[in-house]
Amino acid sequence: MVPEGMNAVEATVRDVLRDVLSLPQEQVDGFSADTELFGALPELDSMAVAGVLTELEDRLGIVIEDDEVDGEMLETFGALTRFAAERALV
Repeated sequence: MVPEGMNAVEATVRDVLRDVLSLPQEQVDGFSADTELFGALPELDSMAVAGVLTELEDRLGIVIEDDEVDGEMLETFGALTRFAAERALV
């Protein structure tokens, strides 16, 4: 069962990755929960991570503390989406 609002959060994460990383829509549409991000997408370097997180904060109205950011939450599309949903859907 998908929590209410989860689809909206997932769509927002896709939009942020597309916009911040300048990825083609077709590539982002193909992301599954297991799609690797950090280390697999050359566009997602340490500087881009800051942009992605800032944009997620703005679009979802959430706050991401520095100590919450780690490699696991950026490892896959699913992990990043779950992280964003945990903050946005409270």
